[in-house]
Amino acid sequence: MGMIENDWKDVVVTETKKPYYKELYTFVSKEYQTTVVYPPADDIFNAFHFTPLSKVKVVLLGQDPYHNVHQAHGLSFSVLPGEDIPPSLKNIYKELHSDLGCSIPNNGYLKKWADQGVLLLNTVLTVRAHQAFSHQKHGWEQFTDAIITAVNAQDRPIVFFLWGKPAQSKMEMLNNPKHLILTAPHPSPLSASRGFFGCQHFSKANEFLIAHGETPIDWQIENI
Repeated sequence: MGMIENDWKDVVVTETKKPYYKELYTFVSKEYQTTVVYPPADDIFNAFHFTPLSKVKVVLLGQDPYHNVHQAHGLSFSVLPGEDIPPSLKNIYKELHSDLGCSIPNNGYLKKWADQGVLLLNTVLTVRAHQAFSHQKHGWEQFTDAIITAVNAQDRPIVFFLWGKPAQSKMEMLNNPKHLILTAPHPSPLSASRGFFGCQHFSKANEFLIAHGETPIDWQIENI
């Protein structure tokens, strides 16, 4: 796990001193030693490396990492260049095209968003290869709840995208009136047509940021 050196450090260090984190660390370390786990260990905390707490403008919550080879790299919904675009991300791109006119790119690499202040946070940060949700309920949820709580406490306007019921279960934690909470069904093929398409969350987020004196997000992902 790559060490966090930016302003997330205080939040993370506080959590690492708690008993649950020691158990989580032991579990995850053993998993990396004995099985195939994604993302690579050095990429687990990429969401925090790429998007410092002080720079967060938008939070996009996912569940756990992609579990096939070369996909996960520490950012929710994002895959490395050269990998096929996953179905949920294809639907996100479709909504971006409908909402803001963004062209649909040939890749699923979302680091451009992270660099602008979009915290691409999964609630579970590791997964065993080809076994979705295999690292749930081992402590990651408590860790990422602390991250969400730290963002909620920020004294500036931040947008939260809560897509699907697991993400929406975090709503009770988000009690800061400065923030904008946007909810919709998950963009997966199973549910996107139930209200994700047409939600216009990207334009709503930018309108909110502009109204509060913040620079909007350039959501266009370029072709590689």
